[in-house]
Amino acid sequence: MRYVSTRGGVDPITFSQAVIMGLATDGGLLLPETFPQIGQEELRRWAGMPFPELAVEVMHPYMGDDISREQLSTLVERSYGGFLHPEVTPLVRVGEQYVLELFHGPTAAFKDVALQFLGNLFELLLERSGGHLNILGATSGDTGSAAIYGVRGQRRIDIFILHPHNRVSPIQERQMTTVLDDNVHNIAIEGTFDDGQRIVKALFNDLEFKEEYRLGAVNSINWARILAQVVYYFYAWSRVSGGDTSRKLTFSVPTGNFGDIFAGYVAMRMGLPVARLVLATNRNDILSRFVNTGVYQARAVHHTISPSMDIQVSSNFERYLYYLMDQDAERVRGLMEQMGRDGRMSISAKQQESVAALFHAEAVGEEKTLEQIATTYREFGYILDPHSAVGVRAAADFPGAVCLATAHPAKFGDAVKRAIGCEAPPPPSLQGLMEKATRCEILAADSAVIKNFIQSKLSGRHEQH
Repeated sequence: MRYVSTRGGVDPITFSQAVIMGLATDGGLLLPETFPQIGQEELRRWAGMPFPELAVEVMHPYMGDDISREQLSTLVERSYGGFLHPEVTPLVRVGEQYVLELFHGPTAAFKDVALQFLGNLFELLLERSGGHLNILGATSGDTGSAAIYGVRGQRRIDIFILHPHNRVSPIQERQMTTVLDDNVHNIAIEGTFDDGQRIVKALFNDLEFKEEYRLGAVNSINWARILAQVVYYFYAWSRVSGGDTSRKLTFSVPTGNFGDIFAGYVAMRMGLPVARLVLATNRNDILSRFVNTGVYQARAVHHTISPSMDIQVSSNFERYLYYLMDQDAERVRGLMEQMGRDGRMSISAKQQESVAALFHAEAVGEEKTLEQIATTYREFGYILDPHSAVGVRAAADFPGAVCLATAHPAKFGDAVKRAIGCEAPPPPSLQGLMEKATRCEILAADSAVIKNFIQSKLSGRHEQH
């Protein structure tokens, strides 16, 4: 299996090279040349498999000769052995819909499913090469803490995470800043998540700096993140369908960065029986506007009760655009250059029809989000976090849909309390966080400032590598 860039400027590379490269050196995103095809017999065989076993089946075809099945099995067991639920991502029936609980990892968010795996994968690849990696990422809330927990204390990795100052929930902020390991560097930027994302891309596109400081990506621009998330779509389908390959499911995905829903698209391209993907956004609705109008246009970022979705420019959208443009890298490059120049791009009416045939898109505002939390609790005794509530609300017309629950409701206590009058009981991983010591730098949302900070922190630390 080889990997190529959405912008066509990278010769095909291996899985390991793609993981370490993160963002393609031409500014694009890396994708496999082909998707492994899963037949009906395999789907039936996979149904009922424990999550770790299924993860090996889904992921190994993407790795070629880089990682053996035995090595992958060890990585998977190490990554998910610490999850609080034996099923890793259990499926719960809530009324007419299903809720896929993705929040049983160490930071109580869906990012743990991918980032526990990616942290262990990085460690394996760096031990093999004898190298060192400096991870740089921006977070709108959950990616940062999950990435930090995935690599904290690792000898061959330093991690620099940017989050928007005072624009993540108090618990999200503490989950990051209370990790005091020497290899963890938290930065609160005076700006939005989109500012952080822009800085990260600028530093990755500074190829001399990227190479000298061995920058690696841990957010969803890294293909391994997407790959690990593909697994739970197969897992949910197998639990609902029981292996009946005629059973097509609708998945509802709260999304801001298009990564989680793109994983569903990958699963569908591999052969998973998918009827529809419900793309659920909050007030920051660039993606739902695109599906419904064919126009992709950035606007001002609004601060909401579902902060992990407070995003306008979605990192993974370019991956889907590549397939929408029939894998024509030159057209993708032109559209992305237009977006960078004008803050806007559009597709043809025929292309928009094909997008709308696959995705049902809705933007769910604050009032409806709170109303959904209250209704679900009143009718079924189940507490949703505000992001998951956006997904459940958007799937209201799709009975039997699998709604992805992306965070534990205790992470967003204020919003939950507004909706139902009390906070959700915290899981063990969140208890006592607000009393712990913290470490964080508050810096300007400026790529030169962040670059200088990274250089000063790393100066002389890793000369042995």
